[in-house]
Amino acid sequence: MNLKFIGTFTWYYGIRSIKRGPSYIISSILYPLVFLFLITIFSAGKYIDYAVIGGFISIVSMNAIYSGSDMAFQRLQLRTQDLFVATGIGPADYMLAMGLSYLASSLPGLAVYAVIGILLGIFGIASTLAFIVLLLAVLLGTMAISFTIFGFIKHVRNIWGIAGIVSILLTVLPPTFYPYTILPKALLYVFMISPITSVAMLAQGAFGLAPMAYYAIPVLIIEIIIFSLIGIKLMRWREK
Repeated sequence: MNLKFIGTFTWYYGIRSIKRGPSYIISSILYPLVFLFLITIFSAGKYIDYAVIGGFISIVSMNAIYSGSDMAFQRLQLRTQDLFVATGIGPADYMLAMGLSYLASSLPGLAVYAVIGILLGIFGIASTLAFIVLLLAVLLGTMAISFTIFGFIKHVRNIWGIAGIVSILLTVLPPTFYPYTILPKALLYVFMISPITSVAMLAQGAFGLAPMAYYAIPVLIIEIIIFSLIGIKLMRWREK
């Protein structure tokens, strides 16, 4: 693992992008805030805790999805991947660096939700520590499935449209902003194809909002491993 490359890439492409592209940062914050507002209004505040927890998950997962789309753009349009291949950087290094850079750009949005969560008093020490682990898991899981999906992309014109579709399918439909217990079991199992669903279920259990779904833990681990391996293979790091 090339830690120097990962750290440098994360700093330049992630942390510094907060200053270079504030409009993107604002848009990534507004998306879950709109859901928080709508859910609070239509549920009369009943699901506000779910919406706050879902906001964290949504910000991290959406940025992870767009890390995959950005990777595809760089591969197809900018040919940045060819440069990294020549320097000896591996696909796992590139995937991790891209994911961490987008996590870094998520920090302003996470800070906003942290303030909201503190004001609502939903954080405890144990639940917060567990939630941090789950956010890292959703980063890895969503990044893996994103790189898998965008590994199939053949033309640059398809990237951003597919990114929008994927972000809706993976972050809005699953029980990210609402209790997973209201879903029929069959539909819940379908949604669990996405790592985001498993993380949302475990997060709701960690904060005492729903029963703890321990069976989601092995599902999440298996998904991260499988999608990571597929994503790395689909990157076609070197021409055969």
